[in-house]
Amino acid sequence: MTSRTIEVDEEVFAFLQQHCEPLVDTPNDVLRRLLLSGQQVEPSENAALPGKRRLRRPGALMPLLEAGLIAAGDLLRHEQPRRHMVHEATVTSRGWLKLTDGRQFSTPSRALAEQTGTTINGWIYVHVPSGRSLLQLRARVKRD
Repeated sequence: MTSRTIEVDEEVFAFLQQHCEPLVDTPNDVLRRLLLSGQQVEPSENAALPGKRRLRRPGALMPLLEAGLIAAGDLLRHEQPRRHMVHEATVTSRGWLKLTDGRQFSTPSRALAEQTGTTINGWIYVHVPSGRSLLQLRARVKRD
């Protein structure tokens, strides 16, 4: 595949930034997703401008949603007793995790790392309705 160089102005670059997953997507990834993928379009809760829409690929929790083990709106919790901290996130309909400050992440580990400030396995979040960890629920999906 031949690559080409293009120049974009600040406004276009800002738009690309709004539609990317930081440290994962390149500008080409964002353009490919927006222009060529045909994926589902959802309202962006993170967009700077009201009414903006963005493409959202399914998050890592989608297999658990599809298996009926979790549901959109379910609460996830991780407790750090020694630090007297509790971190919570909500499952979105596309399998992402939404933090209490509104930021959304496609993987549990990225979400929990943002909350704790350190690299951590986010699959240890506890799914509050079932009392099981995401790791346990993921193992059930793989077994079935």
